Amino acid sequence: MKQTKLNIVTKTEKYPIIIGSNLTSIVSKIFKINSINFDKCLIVVDKNVPKKFISNIKKSLKNKKIYILFFNSNEKNKNFKKINKILEILLSRNFSRNDVLISLGGGITGDVSGFAASLMKRGLKFINIPTTLLAQVDSSIGGKTGVNSKYGKNLIGSFYQPSLVISDIQFLKSLKKREIICGYGEILKHSLIDNKKFFNFLNKNHKKILNLSSPFIEKAIYESCKIKKKIVERDEKESALRKVLNFGHTFAHAYEASLGYSNKLNHGEAVILGMKTALSFSLKENMLSKNEYNLIINHIDNSGLPFLIKKYFSIKDLNKILSFMIKDKKNNSEKINLVLLKRIGKPIFNKQYSQRKLSAFLKKFLNN
Repeated sequence: MKQTKLNIVTKTEKYPIIIGSNLTSIVSKIFKINSINFDKCLIVVDKNVPKKFISNIKKSLKNKKIYILFFNSNEKNKNFKKINKILEILLSRNFSRNDVLISLGGGITGDVSGFAASLMKRGLKFINIPTTLLAQVDSSIGGKTGVNSKYGKNLIGSFYQPSLVISDIQFLKSLKKREIICGYGEILKHSLIDNKKFFNFLNKNHKKILNLSSPFIEKAIYESCKIKKKIVERDEKESALRKVLNFGHTFAHAYEASLGYSNKLNHGEAVILGMKTALSFSLKENMLSKNEYNLIINHIDNSGLPFLIKKYFSIKDLNKILSFMIKDKKNNSEKINLVLLKRIGKPIFNKQYSQRKLSAFLKKFLNN
């Protein structure tokens, strides 16, 4: 497959996203072309990444001093203890700001690595090599880093842009179907908040995309990244427009936290359920038409995405879900801030609702 390149330009950083196949074998060449120079690097590696990819990168970087830290990637390990472990290696090996921290893994690995890079001497060069579909189309773009706490998801973190993102399609072939579905949920989200033409493409080709058929998967990744690029460039620090990227996420983060970030419901699945919840609320508030609602819900059902909220929650979980929604970082008052949908390509953000209203809605939604 021919490489494609997207350049992200924010106020704090300008960096490329390289999308292609078999890129791990030529990372040294990619670094050189993009003026990424360093003497030593720490690669934080998700334990689930197949060894052949690690070997490819090591061979390509044979002239560099390489340190490797294997990371058990899950939401419970997204904490300060793991950040300190990364920082300890960087400090003990006397990394300078001209050296590099490389993340090789999914979104959790990228979030933790990026946060550590932002803290090390107030900013170490950071390269993100996302290995999951979810990370390639979402978390690797835009500079959000952070860790979880007992109070909620991603409440502690920083905005820290990478110097380079390398998205190798070959990683996706090592993923389980569940991981592909999670990434597809974010691709779908991007189409819903920005581009009906892209949604129609997904509606027509979702089976080919989920089966990683070329060139459909490459186009889906590229178009999804292009949407996030456009939004992030206009609003790097999420002061306004970037909030639309949180469509479905206020519910999703509460769902994840309510289950203690267990493997029962991962982030991508939670986002799909969160979007379904937000769509239902948009319909109830007479924002979204019944026709567009049905079009999207039918797509979710036909794509085999998780959509049965009853599989995970019942009415007894209502207060716990609400308590985490109240703590969501997007809130700036006692009301809960939501991103909703008026029509495909037309999101509405900064809509605030009382706990009482959302409690009444969720009571019915969880009983459906």
